[in-house]
Amino acid sequence: MKMTPSAVVPANAGGMGPRVRGDDIGVCRALGAALKALVTAAFFVASPALAQDKSIVVSSTTSTQDSGLFGHILPLFKARTGIDVKVVSQGTGQALDTGRRGDADVVFVHAKPQEETFVADGAGVKRFPVMYNDFILVGPKSDPAGVKGRDIVKAFTTIKATAAPFISRGDRSGTHAAELALWKIASIDVAGADKGAWYKEIGQGMGAALNTASASNAYVLADRGTWLSFRNRGDLDIVVEGDNKLFNQYGVMLVNPAKHPHVKKELGQQFIDWLVSAEGQKAIADYKINGQQLFFPNATVPGA
Repeated sequence: MKMTPSAVVPANAGGMGPRVRGDDIGVCRALGAALKALVTAAFFVASPALAQDKSIVVSSTTSTQDSGLFGHILPLFKARTGIDVKVVSQGTGQALDTGRRGDADVVFVHAKPQEETFVADGAGVKRFPVMYNDFILVGPKSDPAGVKGRDIVKAFTTIKATAAPFISRGDRSGTHAAELALWKIASIDVAGADKGAWYKEIGQGMGAALNTASASNAYVLADRGTWLSFRNRGDLDIVVEGDNKLFNQYGVMLVNPAKHPHVKKELGQQFIDWLVSAEGQKAIADYKINGQQLFFPNATVPGA
């Protein structure tokens, strides 16, 4: 019987055994690729931390988002670490509640007493000061209540006395908490005996409050960062600024992984460490609108 060349596996020229046919090579390669895939899959199953999505959820006050700060610093953080930050923008009270439920890895807000309570209750691990700016009282350029100046308590007292329209966020945010504290200092009970048609709570964020004030020619307490980035000012202008009572401190905390084991504690702490590092603090300081710095880093200031 005559054998065709394709049916014969000739010996190597050196006599070292049979040659491998082309189709055998293909099978070997396929088996090798399959084995590699199995080993890789087993490696990641055995090492869940390596398979972990490099992203975190940050529950934060609306001012860090509305001011454009996050749009500036988060790409810099991702370029440095490869970690993607997903922001849930809420009032401070809601942001803290999101952290308490374990629906965020990090909380970044601006109401120090509430932040300290968050940590004391075991909802957060440790509070780190990050930066500050200030609150301002915004109102009609004509200033119908005649409050323009530096004294915020006097301004609030005059607004109440003249029943000038005032817009409150009414959303349990850091700005809302600061506003309520100022009414209390002025001995005005906006939730009770002194409440009237002049005082309107809208239950929304800073941008919405400014829009409402603009549309109704009213006064409103705002954070300077959001004001500087706000475009729909209409007839509004700053009428009171510079009072020490208007200081606005921001802090950041890791949600407690002891209460919520799914919290990405390593990635979350990386974000916090970057914010308070020299690089992160410079990134915050470098953010400006029309040449004006919006936030001032103070992570190294004791007691901030």
